[in-house]
Amino acid sequence: MARRPWSARIAPCRLALRIVRNSLSALLKLFEPPLNLVLVSPQIPPNTGNVARLCAVTGCKLTLVEPLGFSIADKELKRAGLDYWDKVFLKLHASKEAYVASAPHARRFLFSARAQKSLWDVAFQPGDHLVFGSETKGLAPDWVDGSMGEALTIPMLEERRSLNLSTSVGIAAYEALRQIGSKVP
Repeated sequence: MARRPWSARIAPCRLALRIVRNSLSALLKLFEPPLNLVLVSPQIPPNTGNVARLCAVTGCKLTLVEPLGFSIADKELKRAGLDYWDKVFLKLHASKEAYVASAPHARRFLFSARAQKSLWDVAFQPGDHLVFGSETKGLAPDWVDGSMGEALTIPMLEERRSLNLSTSVGIAAYEALRQIGSKVP
């Protein structure tokens, strides 16, 4: 029996490789987080733990930007996150610059009680970064006033100062997930 030429023998391998590569790419897209929830200098461990739990149940990625007001090993942080920590896609950045460098072209929405535009007036997209400041100071002016992203607020009644951090993150995250049609059950 005559041997097939080398090019004829390799063609099925190339096809198989292309199928595997396309399948792997599709599989990896399944694991991309629908949103990135970013906490800048959070101070209260239970708030961060609650946001971690939110990320675990929605598939969102949690990004923490230092300095933090607590240790990642904090007992209250772990208690608030319950047994979900192994299900959280967590990234820790040492500074604002490190965070920005990790995702230079990300669409960022910067949440502030002092912003003018409501989160109801935005069309969120998969992969957006929803950025929140610390419980005590919010986002610093250089985040909100610069070219970091678009400043948004969560509507509240007049004469009210602000919402709890983890409550704010939950409101914004579920509105964005609703808009992008995330498959969260």
